[in-house]
Amino acid sequence: MSKYKVLIVDDEPLAREGIRLRLKPYSDFTILDECEDAVTALKAIRNEMPDLIFLDIQMQGMDGFEMLKRLPKNCHSQVIFLTAYDQYALTAFEVHALDYLLKPVDPKRFAHAMQRARSHLKLANTSSIEDRLRDLLAEHERSGDTLYLERFAVRTGRRITYVFADEIDWLEAVGDYVGLHVGKNRPLIRATLDDLEGRLDPRKFVRIHRSSVVQLSRIREVQKLPNRDLRLRLVDGTDLRVSRTYRDRLDQWLSKSQ
Repeated sequence: MSKYKVLIVDDEPLAREGIRLRLKPYSDFTILDECEDAVTALKAIRNEMPDLIFLDIQMQGMDGFEMLKRLPKNCHSQVIFLTAYDQYALTAFEVHALDYLLKPVDPKRFAHAMQRARSHLKLANTSSIEDRLRDLLAEHERSGDTLYLERFAVRTGRRITYVFADEIDWLEAVGDYVGLHVGKNRPLIRATLDDLEGRLDPRKFVRIHRSSVVQLSRIREVQKLPNRDLRLRLVDGTDLRVSRTYRDRLDQWLSKSQ
């Protein structure tokens, strides 16, 4: 098993300790050092060349973004940003960060980030394309878990907010966008329903029409229509039509829930 070197950079001791504790189950990741400022971190990076850096954005003196600009050219470390504020999300990905974790760090999001880190590092370190593909497939088969979307980033002007999948009542195709129906709100994200359908947990969401996907827990009533279509009534009173094309998917869920 490959060993990957990790550097933790954060000016908060408790935050550094939190990452250290979360890394304990990952035996293939070894912590090189912890740094409380960017200057110290740059020295450690030049000396040790870590594979993965957990990097706080808001630090006294030089912030995380400025630190990245000063990395040596031969540094190919993967970076996972840490911050208490979601306003930095777009900038983090613009500088090609591997992932972005909000404090306090959610355990599932941390596990997701570590799985991504492991996959990326394996791709970088294996000797051939065949080896890389074989390793990734083996990792996927060992995990047995599929990572589904847990939250959606919604951009409003320069602000990024998040909608969690469990909060969504249903999703609606709106031209080149998808509307996320959350109570009386319908924030839009730039995506297609076809793309999102495969990234939603099928145990929770089902496609019922070419223009709609519903969260199963939100269904209160199912009514049969004369043409073999169905009508759903959600817990908030919304009525949705189930087309014959997609009815089989809903029927499978209905048969299990009876």
